[in-house]
Parts: sequence; C-alpha cells; structure tokens
Amino acid sequence: MYITFNSIDVGALLNEARPSDGGVCVFLGVVRNENEGRATVSIEYQAYGPMAEAEMARIARQIEREWPRTRVTMIHRAGSLGIGEVSVAIVATSPHRAEAFEACRAAIDRIKTRVPIWKKEFHPDGSSEWIDPTRKN
Repeated sequence: MYITFNSIDVGALLNEARPSDGGVCVFLGVVRNENEGRATVSIEYQAYGPMAEAEMARIARQIEREWPRTRVTMIHRAGSLGIGEVSVAIVATSPHRAEAFEACRAAIDRIKTRVPIWKKEFHPDGSSEWIDPTRKN
C-alpha cells in the first residue's frame, strides 16, 4: 500500500527496515502552517489511487535498481490533514548511509514530480487554492 487515508505509522515503516543495514534514512513531509508567507490551516490531498500506487511502486523498483543494496518503503496520505500531520513518509535502508540518503532524496523528488497527487491548501480567511505539485518547497 502506497496511499492511505489513515495516519501514517512511522514506527511500522521502520519495522520494515532490514536490521542488517547500517544506514536507515527517514524523510517525513509534515503539514506546515504557512506556504510562501501565507497562513495555512489545513490541506487536502487527492490522488488517483490506482495510478498513484502503480507509479510509487515503479519509483521504488527504479531506486532499488539504481542503488542495488538499498530498499525503499514509502507511503503518502490522501484526504484532509491538519497542521503537524505527516503527509508522506519514506524509509530508505542500505548497508551504508550515503546510499540510504541518496535513495531517500530520489524517492521524494520523484514522488513530487511523477505521482498523481494534488494538494489543496485552506487559509484562515476561508479561501483555498490548489498547489502545483511540482513546485519546489
């Protein structure tokens, strides 16, 4: 499972890490209370489920081919999230830290540019806006 409407259990993801690996890199994307200077009170993620999950699986396989001794586990939230909630979690494990860091960074960069997930931000004044998922932030 790559997409969930439930809170992300980071501990469960870490339990999937191989205990023999020396490098474990964790990335957590967390809902923040502002974006580009504008206050945010909540966000909503929408995903095209089957396509998003297929693309995330493809990304994981590609990364594991590029860094052969690395394993990547990832999950992304869908639905309404409040400030401070984890929206995406990635765990990359490898015998060495450099590969784990590189694989983790590649995973989040590819999710942001390739997976059909859309984010809508809600503001204190009641307005909302869709955010370009490929925008670097």
